[in-house]
Amino acid sequence: MTQFSLLDLSPIPEGHTARDAIDNTVALAQAAEKAGYHRYWLAEHHNMPGIASAATSIIIAQVAAATNTIRVGAGGIMLPNHAPLVIAEQFGTLATLYPDRVDLGLGRAPGSDMATARALRRHMAPEDSFPQDVQELIAYLSADGGDMSVRAVPGFGTQVPVWILGSSLYGAQLAAYLGLPYAFASHFAPDALEQALQIYRSTFQPSEHLEKPHAMLAAGVCVAPSDEEAQLLRSSQLLAFARLRTGQPGALPLPVDAIEEHVAPAVLQQVNHALSCSATGSPETVERRLKEIIARYQPDEIMLTGAIHDNTARIRSFELAANILKSL
Repeated sequence: MTQFSLLDLSPIPEGHTARDAIDNTVALAQAAEKAGYHRYWLAEHHNMPGIASAATSIIIAQVAAATNTIRVGAGGIMLPNHAPLVIAEQFGTLATLYPDRVDLGLGRAPGSDMATARALRRHMAPEDSFPQDVQELIAYLSADGGDMSVRAVPGFGTQVPVWILGSSLYGAQLAAYLGLPYAFASHFAPDALEQALQIYRSTFQPSEHLEKPHAMLAAGVCVAPSDEEAQLLRSSQLLAFARLRTGQPGALPLPVDAIEEHVAPAVLQQVNHALSCSATGSPETVERRLKEIIARYQPDEIMLTGAIHDNTARIRSFELAANILKSL
């Protein structure tokens, strides 16, 4: 593994605004570029009071404009919410503005609740058209633009690299069948990670896009000078995830000293399990944990993520993590 990247949900800290969150994202992206991160991805979520990246392509453009060399992209676009042509036009435009820097990760989930999904799509088709939609989108971005009667302008000829994202075996199978790179959402859904990677690698079919499998896993990270400070900083993410799980989504909370006093034991157990593909602590502690994750799963690339209320501490965490990964 030689590359490490960063996934940002553009969290809105409690007591701050969406504009603050976007400014924080830009500052983090600039720091990530200096620290040596390979990609900076943003994720599509809707109707979430604590996430500012709903208009994902617009935030990607903001990040790309504020940086120079780091790859920027979506991790991911929830394709069931959109017509493939619209996404081809959006990312074709991004690739036209920022050549050889744009990635397009595609997910099959709505990234929202069902009421929001209906508001986005206006109708709910009963069939699963994700594989066909992926292929249609790739065709729009291809050298010849696919169907000559409908073309993505800008878009055709940009050949934006497409990734399949997943948190189950479905995405692994589809990515292998289509010969595309694959990213697993192990930062919040680690259970199927090992099996998904095995299926992807063993059934991969080389394509014009990719000669051999390229698998990326996502891991949470929170690094601070001491284990105690890192645990305190990470409490914001644990508390936010617990509230989301119990139907109380909100802004990213301030950190708390004793998370067990704020979250019911059964819920906290679920949260800790969901976020278990992670490394929290001092640089020495995080280095040991990241070594374990990399040795077990052998990813071609690792993507780090983490929500910290104070953006200065968040930038420091990712800078420390970059130093660790460079040394491995």
